[in-house]
Amino acid sequence: MLKLFVVVLAGVLVAWASVGKVPPQFKVPQSPAVDYVNPLIGNGGIAPSVTGGMIPSTAPPFGMTRWIAQTRRNYVSRTPYNWTADRISGFQGTRQPAIWMGESGPVGVVPGFVANGDASKVKTDFDQRGLKKVAGSEVITPSYYRIELEDDVDGGGMVVVEQSATSRVGHLRFTFHPSSPSFMPSLVIEAVRPSITSSNPNNITFPMGQVTLSNATSHSTPFEICGWNDERQDHIITPLSIAANAAKFKGFFCAHLSGAQIMSHGIVQNETVVADAVDMSGQILSSYVLLQPASSPKRAPPSIVVDLRVGTSFISTDMARGHIASEAPPSQSLEDTARIVRTAWAEKLDRIVIEGASEEMKETFYTAAFHALQYPSEQHENGMYFSGNDGQVHEAAESYTGYSIWDTYRAAWAWEILMAPERIPGMVNSMLADFKEAGRLPMWKNIVETNIMVGTHADSLIAEAAVKGVSGFDPEVAWQAVLKDATVPPVKDDSVLYSDRQENVDFEARAGLSTVYADKGWVAADVHSESGSRTLDYAYDDFSAAMLGRAIGKPEDVVQPLLDRAMTAPFTLWNEATGFMEARNADGAFAGESAGWTEGDKWTYTFDVVHAVPQLVEKRGGNASFVKSLDAHFDGGHNDHRNEPSHHIPYLYALGGAAFKTQEKVREIANVNYNNTPNGLSGNEDCGQTSAWFLFTAMGFYPVNPASGEYVVGSPFFDKITITLPPSPSSSLEAVKGNRTLTIIAKGAATKQYVKSLMINGQPIDTPVISHEQLIGGGEVVFEMSDTVEEWGNPVNAGN
Repeated sequence: MLKLFVVVLAGVLVAWASVGKVPPQFKVPQSPAVDYVNPLIGNGGIAPSVTGGMIPSTAPPFGMTRWIAQTRRNYVSRTPYNWTADRISGFQGTRQPAIWMGESGPVGVVPGFVANGDASKVKTDFDQRGLKKVAGSEVITPSYYRIELEDDVDGGGMVVVEQSATSRVGHLRFTFHPSSPSFMPSLVIEAVRPSITSSNPNNITFPMGQVTLSNATSHSTPFEICGWNDERQDHIITPLSIAANAAKFKGFFCAHLSGAQIMSHGIVQNETVVADAVDMSGQILSSYVLLQPASSPKRAPPSIVVDLRVGTSFISTDMARGHIASEAPPSQSLEDTARIVRTAWAEKLDRIVIEGASEEMKETFYTAAFHALQYPSEQHENGMYFSGNDGQVHEAAESYTGYSIWDTYRAAWAWEILMAPERIPGMVNSMLADFKEAGRLPMWKNIVETNIMVGTHADSLIAEAAVKGVSGFDPEVAWQAVLKDATVPPVKDDSVLYSDRQENVDFEARAGLSTVYADKGWVAADVHSESGSRTLDYAYDDFSAAMLGRAIGKPEDVVQPLLDRAMTAPFTLWNEATGFMEARNADGAFAGESAGWTEGDKWTYTFDVVHAVPQLVEKRGGNASFVKSLDAHFDGGHNDHRNEPSHHIPYLYALGGAAFKTQEKVREIANVNYNNTPNGLSGNEDCGQTSAWFLFTAMGFYPVNPASGEYVVGSPFFDKITITLPPSPSSSLEAVKGNRTLTIIAKGAATKQYVKSLMINGQPIDTPVISHEQLIGGGEVVFEMSDTVEEWGNPVNAGN
């Protein structure tokens, strides 16, 4: 039986219920799916590693700059907003793509009140400038945010802040209610902040930047504040060969303020106010404006409404200014901007209609779909993009950053191929541009490569796209890039450890390729970090390279050596004496059962051979023994869904002849790890991967081996899911150029978890494996569900 087990902290239900309702003008167009999105899911307060690490930002799908109310300073392992806070210290244009990554070129906007128009009292310090949330006033949607804030320190009054954001423009509206004529509303634009890079207060740097104010002071001409900063918190792990070029990065902004008279303005540098200043460079820079006071001290002060549009760019302030003109021009109201953004989300989410799900389950599902279409984020601007690889601006229709590939290759990429196929060629071309400019495909790109995690899983992304019929990119360049990963080791491969976030090294790629792996099949534990995980990842990436080669027509004598290595390398780690995978030293000796793993252990990684499961089953002694080993894994508490290497493991039961146990386990995992509260994601979202697991699992199948183009069948959650698949304009398959309807029917699925039979377009499916080709053209997938274990997918000897 499928239920939601809600994890509740003390007081969570009261605070949760205090979230405000969306005004009707911000629910246009009508969209049942978008209404179910709860952006607070995954913003829990326990710790980032167990509660999602997501923020309720406003932006369209794959938006370049997301806007968020800021309750705390953000840095690596800390996002800018947590729902448990009772104060807000500003509103931030953020590009932090995931909680474990750093910020790049942010800009902040801070409302406040200043007594007697005394500019020396303008607050820019983060800890001093916060305003208190008015209980019950916060409204949170993907396209519109609203909060009422009060100055409970100086008694200056109350301000209503409303926010939306296009991909490159934050659009905010402030309605100030001063408590008396002696208080003047203020807005601070934080151009350059001190960059705190960890919880250690000594880990702080001081980026450089500039802020410039125009002298426009009338209602008809927007007051303009432009500037830039070079903050990039991940700069310390930039590969050496591109570090000088990457250092040319700047986050530009241009803010247009209208709707209220500017009474005075200036610049604050390191808390020193310089009244009337219009241009300044350096560190810790903010600008401020003080707004029109009451016309008469004898009357209650009127409300003051300010419209603020902040264009952002990686290229120039002129480009940032231009984004305002194209994405949020003066004629466009905040309601208009929010409608445009809501329409973009509705276009994606309304394609999915669920029947037979609770309201809570719909929130969980549609929020997962929302999360899984945020990354990677756009880096292109008007047919151009800044490349940190060479420090130049290039022409291209699309460019992307924020690739958490070690995580997202597992299922998030498959979800995007399914639901955002129009984006895939541009995303692949963006990775190929990185290859052409820097010499390597990305591993974890955050503006530039960061060398985080292991494996070259861009190989998998490109291969999966090609296998699933995506075209629109140069297959020969793709092949060259993937083949280089497989055959060319990184520099100083025999001497550099390439540990997690190691500084002052070059592109990591496949560290250990030249030492032992290419000859004997394993990465040496006494030479490189995380060697066991690397060995298994490299083997899968070899398989991906082979699948790409076949998909684009490479000769078999070129493909087969990669495939041979892919199938043999994992089992060089097999320790016959223990029945587990184990890292090995250069001389072949086993390195110990705890050595060489990335965010997992011997239990997790012994099952991490997704491209060679039959061989793994054979190593375990056949189906029955394999299933018993999976039982030991789960029964012993070794499965950790908080981290991605465990995501495919429940589906291995089905590949070992015990499909009924997959059906049981995926329900159990979903029940425990997902719900519709801020703590509704266990583990880190990792740019959509954790949500993508839930989405595919709820549909009834999951891409265990992504580059194969196949899915393993599980247990669907709902009576019916109808998906209007979007056109795939850059597909080699003519049949997918238009909308198609995929209907998944599983009557009684909410209470019946076992599969009795499966048919796709009227054809019976006898094994728990289906292909992308069977789904992508649309049609009807019909599960017959049962409340008892059935024979389907379950040979008699498979663990019964």
